[in-house]
Amino acid sequence: MPLALLALAIGAFGIGTTEFVITGLLPEVAADYGVSIPTAGFLVTGYALGVVLGAPLMTILGTRVSRKRMLMLLMGLFIVGNVISAVASVFGVMLAGRVVASLAHGAFFGIGSVVAADLVAPQKKAGAIAMMFTGLTVANVVGVPMGTLVGQTLGWRVTFLIVAALGVVGLLGVARLVPEQPRPEGVRVRLELAAFRNVQVLLAMAMTVLGFGGVFAAITYITPMMTDVAGFADTSVTWLLVLFGLGMVGGNLVGGRYADRKLMPMLYVSLGALAVVLALFTLTAHHKIAAAATIVLIGALGFATVPPLQKRVLDQAAGAPTLASAVNIGAFNLGNALAAWLGGLVIAGGFGYTAPNWVGAALAASALALALLSGALERRVRGSGVLDGGSGALASLSVPERIASAPARR
Repeated sequence: MPLALLALAIGAFGIGTTEFVITGLLPEVAADYGVSIPTAGFLVTGYALGVVLGAPLMTILGTRVSRKRMLMLLMGLFIVGNVISAVASVFGVMLAGRVVASLAHGAFFGIGSVVAADLVAPQKKAGAIAMMFTGLTVANVVGVPMGTLVGQTLGWRVTFLIVAALGVVGLLGVARLVPEQPRPEGVRVRLELAAFRNVQVLLAMAMTVLGFGGVFAAITYITPMMTDVAGFADTSVTWLLVLFGLGMVGGNLVGGRYADRKLMPMLYVSLGALAVVLALFTLTAHHKIAAAATIVLIGALGFATVPPLQKRVLDQAAGAPTLASAVNIGAFNLGNALAAWLGGLVIAGGFGYTAPNWVGAALAASALALALLSGALERRVRGSGVLDGGSGALASLSVPERIASAPARR
């Protein structure tokens, strides 16, 4: 794997840390600004919405510059946002800083996925994408716990300054290690938007929303579930989240390795197993050891879907992959927000703290159904593209596939 992937992973580490570390620092931030915990929670919601909106916006703006330069600009934006958060004197400015930082999130991972895939041979693309996303998963094992500890001992502002410093390291790494690539010729916003007319691209994004949403339906409410149901002490939750992060790291690497061999079967297995494990979590959540083991499995199976889903989008939007790749990153955050909302509804409805696990299982099962549908449509189109002379079934093919099938159409 090229050393340039290390620079992308460092940037991903910083972004992953700033996204999730705020959840462990909400009490300190709320107390400092004199606001309630629910109000401080807007720092989480605002960031997620910024990712969803910023992914397409920043990617479209970046079509006029080279991908390396855009990655550097995005890391610069990330640094500025975290510095604003660190020095903000009022809550509104802190929220603005979070939004500024979030604008870099989706586009960095979207453009970074394209760059990572271009750095390696075709049969190693998913592995390269997984290598970049390792920075995000390791952030949940190291960055978030350490950032929380620093924030609780030295002050939450120090945490955000350290995250900004990580951004500087990532910026320098991109500048030094990522090779200069000319701006792709013929890239137009209209062409990038045309990728969303491909039903396979839309199905892959829907799988992203539902599949990863299933993970966060459970993990969002992991603290009350583990303390009130499993009987863990409050101080144990941090280590349970470390276990979740370790599962994410392993699942991400395995998912990247096997997606390069059998992408769709990898999705079938990971999504199906995720649905089963989330359903079982309603039972294992009542026992400490079983609950801890299940948390590792949820992290592993959830992130095993990330490289294949990201590669699926890149493959199906091959003629204009950058915007579709970035929007798919926003889809992960949309799934997080949707799942957290649905999980909160069932808890508020009096179904208990384990009820979000059923929500997660249903979401993951829905993602599996879409994966099966996507695979069936692909097999049908490949067959009909040869047999029916291209009578319209080719509409869902990616650009390279349409070109490859052109002789059959004549």
